[in-house]
Amino acid sequence: MSLVPEAHNWTQCGLWRTQEPASQTPTLPADQNPEDGRFDWSKLPQRHPVSSLASLPSTVPNSIPKIQHVFEAETASERSDRLRKLDAIKGNFSHAWEGYKAHAWLRDEVMPLSGQPHDPFGGWAATLVDSLDSLWTMELYDEFSNAVEAIDKIDFSTCALEELNVFETTIRYLGGFLAAYDLSDGKYPSLLTKATDMGEMLYHAFDTPNRMPITRWNFNAAAKGFPQEASDWILIAELGSLSLEFTRLSQLTGDMRFFDAVQRIADLLDAQQDQTKLPGMWPIAVNAKLMTLTDGTTFTIGGMADSTYEYLPKQHIILGGGTNQYQRLYEKALKTMKQNIFYRPMTENGANIRFPGQVNSDGRANVSLLKPEPQAQHLSCFAGGMVGIGAKIFASDEDLTLAKRLVEGCLWGYEVMPLGIMPEIIHTIPCDDKEDCPWEEDKWHSAVNFAYASDLGEDVKSKISKHGLGLGVAKVDDTRYILRPEAIESIFILYRITGDNSLRDRAWTMFNTIVKYSITDIAHAGLNDCTKENPPKQDRMESFWLAETLKYFYLIFSEPDKVSLDEYVLNTEAHPLRRPI
Repeated sequence: MSLVPEAHNWTQCGLWRTQEPASQTPTLPADQNPEDGRFDWSKLPQRHPVSSLASLPSTVPNSIPKIQHVFEAETASERSDRLRKLDAIKGNFSHAWEGYKAHAWLRDEVMPLSGQPHDPFGGWAATLVDSLDSLWTMELYDEFSNAVEAIDKIDFSTCALEELNVFETTIRYLGGFLAAYDLSDGKYPSLLTKATDMGEMLYHAFDTPNRMPITRWNFNAAAKGFPQEASDWILIAELGSLSLEFTRLSQLTGDMRFFDAVQRIADLLDAQQDQTKLPGMWPIAVNAKLMTLTDGTTFTIGGMADSTYEYLPKQHIILGGGTNQYQRLYEKALKTMKQNIFYRPMTENGANIRFPGQVNSDGRANVSLLKPEPQAQHLSCFAGGMVGIGAKIFASDEDLTLAKRLVEGCLWGYEVMPLGIMPEIIHTIPCDDKEDCPWEEDKWHSAVNFAYASDLGEDVKSKISKHGLGLGVAKVDDTRYILRPEAIESIFILYRITGDNSLRDRAWTMFNTIVKYSITDIAHAGLNDCTKENPPKQDRMESFWLAETLKYFYLIFSEPDKVSLDEYVLNTEAHPLRRPI
């Protein structure tokens, strides 16, 4: 998951540039020169040190109910069929991994058409680090060992780009190292060393007067000792989606600085949750410099906000139920989502499904009357999994029903489209009554004509055919499919919660469809237009294809104790972090 609809990893180092203040004198550690060798961030003094650190709360034994379904033993034929599918998924992972190794080893990504390396993260081998726990999960142990050894060649203290995206670095690199360490039961101590080094570096992004992080961080200026402060405009997802990784690092190292850093953010979210223009949720853009989260008017759980909400129930889990703060934050947010964000789209078969939409609120209107714009993002398909996990750990049958409807919504988004793949963003027809929503073809046609009014002289059937619209889809706002994981993520979670085998069958269809259109001689490619019969491919394979999408497909066909949801919390990059005992 990530921040914006345009791309899973919208920003990288150097997209927004900050100038080093010329009038300031840097404060360099006396015993090191950042220009000479690998920089040791642990030796760089903090300009704004913390005098009192928050401590991890004590876990409460048996406070979190079981999440996973109790599965019955499979028959011999069921096992044979499952293993056949598992091998196919693993084979496609190996195909993409070998393409990366052959053409872009120790670089960020391989370009699946040209075979060239691509470094959107400054050359820190994003695909390699992101894929570590996938290699372990798929029992590719030799590849895993070779990858761990190769990581030692990477200097994470320097970056080819001028700015670091703290969120992306946290979920991919810090999360990747921690998960690989946890999954391999600590047999590779260098992984925890790398995670700690990464944490030491990222902790300096919090060295601001108010201890709020700089999310687009000029870490070269920070290394030279220049003063820094948080931005007056940042995305809420970048602020609110650091908790799992920093908390796990504190759990493993005993160093409370990391937990303290993110707990300060949680306390800020808590203090202002009821004061926003849509109480219960936070707007897309907030002011970290002034610590003001209440001015924005756009609310969504899709791009730019998503993982802030996802991390609330997951943080409750990784803290072992030691505090009710994250449960309270989640339940308030979910109440608002139910009232203002989730909507039922009109479908031909009358399916009672849900999508998350988007709401604009000026804070003056009666919020109970605010209805969401029926914009369905592939990014927001994580919602079914989030609500499903929340339903289990907070014991709500009503919310489990909602989770099923949200998962069914994204399955519909795949199955209704001509190619069998849900695009990045679509518009649907919202139901006026969530309980009674009959199919009205004229209403659908009117919405299509309105959306494509610029197609002069074409009748509605021509517009539907021309734009590849599935029944009930009024508009495809973004035709791409960039190998995203969010839909299969929620299908996997719901399968592990319910044991519903029909979810496996539909996931298998999704997998085969995606591979059919995305595979290349080198790896797999995103699609520029999945409404076309022969969709043109992008020369791009983002690392989350190996880190998330194929991993979730693999796990849904694995035995249920493989990365059990009762033993691990998966971060927003699908990196499994071990739950405290």
